[in-house]
Formats: sequence, C-alpha cells, structure tokens
Amino acid sequence: MSQKETKKKKIGQILIPVCFVLIGAACGILFMKFLDGPETAGASRGDKILKILVALVSMCAALILQIIIHEAGHLVFGLLTGYRFISFRVSSFMWMKDDDRIRFKRMSIAGTGGQCLMAPPDLKDGKMPVQLYNYGGAIMNLIASAISGGLVLLCPAGSLFRPFLLMMLVTGIAYALMNGLPLRMSLANNDGRNAWDLARSPEAVRAFWTTMKMNELSARGVCLRDMPEEWFAVPDEEGMKNGITSSLGAVACSRLMEQGRFEEADALMERLLSQNNGIPGVLRKMLVCDRLYVELIRENRPEALEALRTKDQLKFMKSMKKYPSVLRTEYAYALLAEKDPEKAQTVMEAFEKAARTYPNPNDITIERELMETAREAAAV
Repeated sequence: MSQKETKKKKIGQILIPVCFVLIGAACGILFMKFLDGPETAGASRGDKILKILVALVSMCAALILQIIIHEAGHLVFGLLTGYRFISFRVSSFMWMKDDDRIRFKRMSIAGTGGQCLMAPPDLKDGKMPVQLYNYGGAIMNLIASAISGGLVLLCPAGSLFRPFLLMMLVTGIAYALMNGLPLRMSLANNDGRNAWDLARSPEAVRAFWTTMKMNELSARGVCLRDMPEEWFAVPDEEGMKNGITSSLGAVACSRLMEQGRFEEADALMERLLSQNNGIPGVLRKMLVCDRLYVELIRENRPEALEALRTKDQLKFMKSMKKYPSVLRTEYAYALLAEKDPEKAQTVMEAFEKAARTYPNPNDITIERELMETAREAAAV
C-alpha cells in the first residue's frame, strides 16, 4: 500500500476509536446531567438506582438500535433503487431469504457490526445506482438522530425516556460520521469509502455488481466454482488499488481453492498479499488463513507456518473462531502441524455446530471437502 493510502488508513483507524470516545464522553455528560437534575434532589436511594439503570439501558439500547437503523437504511434505499433483499444481519444474528421464507441464521464477520446484503439491479451501459444504497445507512442514522432531537424538545426534563432520546441523538450523529466519511480501516472500508471508490471508477461499479451477484447466487446454493468464469478475472495492478475492484482478486483465490487448484491459489495469494493494493483487511486476513491451509496440506514446513501465524493473524482468527473456513484451517493445523487428533476432533465439533446455523450450505460443502483433503494428507 502506498504511503498516501497508508496515511488514509491510519486516519480511519484513529478516527473510529476517537468517535467511540466522544460517544462515551457525550453519554457520560448526559448521564450525569440526568442524575444530577433538580428533579433528583431529595429522591430516595431506590429512585436514584432506578435512574442509573435507566441511563445505562438507554445507552446500550441506543447503540444497538442505531446499528439496526443503519442496516435498515441500506435496505430501504436499496429497495427504492431496484435492489432485492438477500439478508439482514446485526452482530451475529442474521435473517436470510430462502425461497419465499425468511430464515434465521448465525454468522459474524470481524470489523462489521451488521450487514445488509442485496441482489443488484441489472447494469445498463455499465452503470447502476450505487450511491443511495451505500449512503443509506448514514442517511437513516441522521434521520433517526433528527427525530430524537425533536422529541427531546417535547419530552419533560424528568422523563425516564429523555436519556434514551438524547443518546439516540448522539449515537446517530456519530454513526453517520463513522460510516459516511470516506475512511479506510484496518479490516473493512466503510460505506463512505466504498461510495467514493465507486464514484471514481466505472470498473469498480462493474466489480461491485459482480460481487453482489456472487452473493445472490451463493445465497441460492451456487458454489464459486460453478459461477461464470469471466467474473473471476484478476484486475491489473492499477485495478487492484481500488477497494471495490480488488475484492475480485481475493475471490478469485477462493474459487481456485474450491476447484482444488491449490498451487495456483497459493501463487496468486502470495502475489496479491505482496502488492500495494486496496484489498480490505478482512479479506487479506482470510487469504493468509487460506495460505496456511495450503501450506499444511502440501509442504507443511514449520518455518513457513510460523511466518504466516503472526500475532496479528492469530488475533484475527480468534475473532473469527466460528467462521467455517477459519475452523477448517484450525482443523488442518491440529491434524498436520500439531498431530493432535483429539484437538482436531474438538475443532470438527465446533465446525459442525457452526454449520447448523451458517447461512450458505454450499460453503459448508466446500469446507467439508477441504477438511477431507486435510485428513487424506494426514494419513499419508
């Protein structure tokens, strides 16, 4: 990554914690004002404890509700511009369209508090609406914040509902800024950055459409290896600098993995990871996870495994410990590096538990095939 892009990424990494500190500070000030208001004078100990609980619950509820509102913004503005619903996730709780039914699933992705996936409208002359869909979450946070601010003016000073409205006002503005300003962050680019990348590059719009079509087909049970081959052309070096377009390079590696073309996958992953490109952090970490797996089933060199299993990589994999491909790699590591069948069995049980609620059964099928490949390698 260039010095300029690295600087932008560092700004994003700094601004997000600063926003959370400011949210905490603002909520703390509101919290103290609520507790020290004139209506509290002479209040009983029980009433004061009740007000403390109300303030704490209000802060937590506002934080969670603004995440839901944010993802609902993507959904609403997506539907208004021709997108179709696929799934809606808050934290690890996910609701997914399956034929004509909505089913509950579980999945979490590091660096994201939620996600609304939608199928894109058709491209027309290489174009499609992208700005409202990407900015929809921040717009909805601002709307919720404005409504909360208006209701505060109508709410009596001593009302137990007032702290919730005030915290909705603060968190809505903060979430809008964190997601609306174009920022590169350590694991994932925010909505504003995606919108910025899309506005600057027609190729990024096509890549965005392609990625969303992949999500749509994956939700229908289609594996990457069965999707059109032309979707997986790796962008050139200039194209790989764009945060949207570069994702196609990462997903091309995943397709090679599904096809069992491990040597080609490893060579491509090594090349992409050595470039100064725009691949989002979470995808870079997943590429390293796949490189670990390939090293394990092929040469299984301790020094190569040590180089890949950095402290930062292990921390990421721990944060994604219920994700199928991470569990698959941990399974292979237990079998082939640690030579510990009992630990491998424990990882397998965790995998099967995660598989029961994972949204895409086709991914589970692929991961089971890769785990079987690891077992065969261990038996040699």
